[in-house]
Amino acid sequence: MKGFLRIFTYAIAAFAFLTGAQAVAKEPTIIVVTHGQASDPFWSIVKNGAMQAGKDMHVRVQYRAPETFDMVQMGNLIEAAVNQNPAGIVVSNPDPEALGPAIRKAVNAGIPVISINSGMDAAKKLGILLHVGQDEFVAGKAVGEELKKLGRKHVICVNQEVGNVSLDQRCRGVSAGFGSEVKVLPTTTDPAETQSKIRAALSSNQAIDTIVSLSAPLVGEPAVAAVESIGQQDRVKVVSFDLSSGFLKDVAEGKALFAVDQQPFLQGYLPVSFLALNASYKTMPAGNVPSGPGFVTQKDAAKVIELSARGIR
Repeated sequence: MKGFLRIFTYAIAAFAFLTGAQAVAKEPTIIVVTHGQASDPFWSIVKNGAMQAGKDMHVRVQYRAPETFDMVQMGNLIEAAVNQNPAGIVVSNPDPEALGPAIRKAVNAGIPVISINSGMDAAKKLGILLHVGQDEFVAGKAVGEELKKLGRKHVICVNQEVGNVSLDQRCRGVSAGFGSEVKVLPTTTDPAETQSKIRAALSSNQAIDTIVSLSAPLVGEPAVAAVESIGQQDRVKVVSFDLSSGFLKDVAEGKALFAVDQQPFLQGYLPVSFLALNASYKTMPAGNVPSGPGFVTQKDAAKVIELSARGIR
C-alpha cells in the first residue's frame, strides 16, 4: 500500500509539473530591447515596470540591452528578438537611422512593436504601433521656460550621451524655452569624470548660474557635488531630468531646484501590458501615450524619495 501511495504521489507530481510546463509554454513572450542596461538606475526602473507587467498580465518578459551605448549591438539584439517570433517587441530608439532596418524587420515579420523613451518622431514612419514616453523637445522647452521664469541668467546643459537623439532634443528644447543659447557640455556616464568636467566649466566661466542635467544619478548628483566643492551652492543651481533618491534628497534640501519626471516605470509597464492585451484580445491604444514631463519640486520631493528607492519612481 505504501508503495502504491508513493507511486501515486510521484504520478500526481509529474502531472502537475507537465501541466505547469504546458501553461508556461502557452504564455506569450514579449521581448524588451533598450539602449540602457538594467544596472543603470533609470533603466532598472524601466525593467521593474516591464517585469511587473509580465507578472500582472501573465506573459513572459525578456529584457535585453547592449553592454554599452552601442547601436550595432542593439540592432543585433532586435534582430535576434525577431528570430524568436515573440508576441511583441518593445524597443527604445535613440538612433532611428541606425536601428530602423532592424525595427522594420520586426514589423515586416508581423510582430507588433511599441517604442519607449526615445524615437517618438520616427515611430509612425517605421511602422511602430505607438510610443510611450515624453516628447523630449517639449520637456526641454518647459524646463527652459521655467528657468527663465525663475530669473536664471546663464545656463549650461550637460549631456552624457551626445548623439542620443532624445538627450540632444532635451538640450535644444531647453535653449528654445530659455530664449537664448544654452551651451552643451559633453561628458560621459562616469559620475566622477562628469563632476570633474562640471567643476572645470564653473571655474573657467563664473557667469554660469544654472546646470541642466540629463540624468539625475549620472549627472545631477555629481553636478550638485561639483557646485558644493567650489562653494558656489548659493549662486549656482542644478536641475535634472529623471529622478534618483539622491537627487530628490538634494531637491528636498534646497540644493537643487527641481527634477523632471518621465515615469520610467510606466515606460516599462504600459507597452508590455498593451502587447499582452493585443496577444489575447487584439486591442491596442490608438495613439502615443505621454508619460511625462512632470516637475518634482522641494514641496513634494520628500514624498517621492521612498518610491524612487523602491525602483518605482
